[in-house]
This record gives sequence, structure tokens and C-alpha cells, in this order.
Amino acid sequence: MRECFAFACIAGLTALVLAQKPAMPAKTSEVRKSPSVSGDSGRKDMLESKIKTEWDALKAKDKKAYGSLLADDYEGVEADGRGERNKIQAVNEVAQGNVYNYTLFGFRVTPLGPDAAFVIYEVTMEFPPKTQMRYLRVYVGELWVKRAGQWQIQHYQETNVK
Repeated sequence: MRECFAFACIAGLTALVLAQKPAMPAKTSEVRKSPSVSGDSGRKDMLESKIKTEWDALKAKDKKAYGSLLADDYEGVEADGRGERNKIQAVNEVAQGNVYNYTLFGFRVTPLGPDAAFVIYEVTMEFPPKTQMRYLRVYVGELWVKRAGQWQIQHYQETNVK
């Protein structure tokens, strides 16, 4: 079941990437310049900062800050096996979270056009000292979209890492 879902997610993201390919120039003399390295670097830095804000909000149990990062049509799937969550469900779960600390690493950003990017990273979550499970490491894929000038998460998917 998970393999089918993962395949469907990959197929859906591939279709999204292919659907957002830039159009060919009207004249052969027109040449589209690829985004500058600094532009891609700037987007990566901005998204890394937003993801840090996301995890800081989860750690602080700040529903307002976390909710502001989620698109209205947000869908998230966590490694807990409880299925898909929409924005309202995800925000309402923040108060029950128990992330004591976290470490983010391995950021990779794939631009999908001027208003979308796919971000992959790993996070190691640390839970309070007296909890049964102290650490959890997950691999995360997030689809970020820019709407009304704001970058927000439209889709979140995490997978346990052993």
C-alpha cells in the first residue's frame, strides 16, 4: 500500500514538473536565460529559513505561526500511519506535539517554475527526556507554492529513516 502511494506521489510530482515546463520562445533569436545561480541560491536560503520557522513553530506549539505557512489546500502525510491531514487537522494537532528539539540537514531544492519548488530534507526530532522514544529521523518532501506573494506548503510527505 505504501509503495503504491509513494509511486502515486512521485508520478503526480513528475506530472506537475512536466506541466510547468517553460514555453518555447516565439522567435529563434530569443533565448531564455536560465535562472541565475544566485537566484536559485536565494530561493534555497529563503525556503530553508521558512522550514526552520515551520519546525520552530512545531517546537513552540505555535498554531498561528505554523498555520500561516500552510496553503489553504494543504495536504500532509506523516510517518505515523494515521493518513492524510488537511490544514485544519494539521494546525489542530500542533498543541499535542512533543518535539523537544530538532536538527535539519540535507536540503535540496528543485525549482518547478517561478512560483513553485520541491524541497527535500531530513529532520531528526528529539522528544522530551522521559518519553519512550527519544529520537525519530524522517525524510521529508514538501511542495512549496507562492500565492499572493507568500510562499506556503501545499503538500508535506514524511518517511521514516532507519
